[in-house]
Amino acid sequence: MLRFITTRLVAMVLTLWAVSFVAFAIIQLPPGDYLTTYMATLASNGDRVDPAQIDALRRQYGFGEPYIVQYWKWITGILTRGDFGQSFEWKAPVTTLIWGRLGNSILVEGLAVIVMWTIALPIGIYVAVKKYSLGDYLATIGGFIGLAIPNFLLALLLMYLSFVWFGTTIGGLFSPAYENAHWSIPRLMDFLSRAWAPVLVLATAGTAELIRILRANLLDELKKPYVTTARAKGLPEWKVILKYPVRVALNPLVSTIGWLLPALVSSSVIVSVVLNLPTAGPLLLRSLTSQDMYLAGAIIMLLGVLTVIGTLISDLLLAWIDPRIRYGSK
Repeated sequence: MLRFITTRLVAMVLTLWAVSFVAFAIIQLPPGDYLTTYMATLASNGDRVDPAQIDALRRQYGFGEPYIVQYWKWITGILTRGDFGQSFEWKAPVTTLIWGRLGNSILVEGLAVIVMWTIALPIGIYVAVKKYSLGDYLATIGGFIGLAIPNFLLALLLMYLSFVWFGTTIGGLFSPAYENAHWSIPRLMDFLSRAWAPVLVLATAGTAELIRILRANLLDELKKPYVTTARAKGLPEWKVILKYPVRVALNPLVSTIGWLLPALVSSSVIVSVVLNLPTAGPLLLRSLTSQDMYLAGAIIMLLGVLTVIGTLISDLLLAWIDPRIRYGSK
């Protein structure tokens, strides 16, 4: 098992380096740079563009330097000082801008993941064991509806119903009184009173997908001879199902943990814009459109960190629930 973990940690380091290099390159692929966007904005507003000022800013930010030089300055600043650079648009350190928003993203998307798994596991097991029952048909219909409705449309519907029925808005994660306050029990309760809407929206499609995957995998396992043998030996039905087929059927679901959180972050961009959420998604979208490369690169880099950490967790869980992986890793 130690060798298994060591191999994964080495792969994590190499993967993060590759992600940082490719992400920094992709951000610079569009023609021009931040100053190009900045000049276009000034021109559209009717303001005068001073060429001397633009040249000074270009030298200050190092836009005239080769890509590899810019990347080396950026990555060495991260590794040696924890400095992700300066945001051109916001005129502030990148770390100051992203930590709070990234924390909100992890909190909201983490709750969405917990809700997805809490709902999907029992329903997926039930509909597989009771296939073609009324509950199976209802879960299938609900799953198709959950997959078919776009997240932003469901968010708009919840906002409308909340305002019409209760006279309240569900935008944002905190009320004005707690928006800039330190974490406390009242602030946590205020967060939970508002976070249910984005959590519900983000968890809807994912829950429906997990139910269908678990149902299909578990149906395949229930037909195998070892299940018939376990029943013939007199094991209780709950033990026959939960101890063996369910553990095997969970493999595909556990293996998706690595990309689940980053996928939720990227898919929540539109939902965050609609619900006015202070998360990393809208900030990433804004930085990409304005070619604020240090800000965009830092967010993409941190999403890569979440991905490799999630992949390590999923590998460890797979080794725990599947003896074939655990014994094969020695």
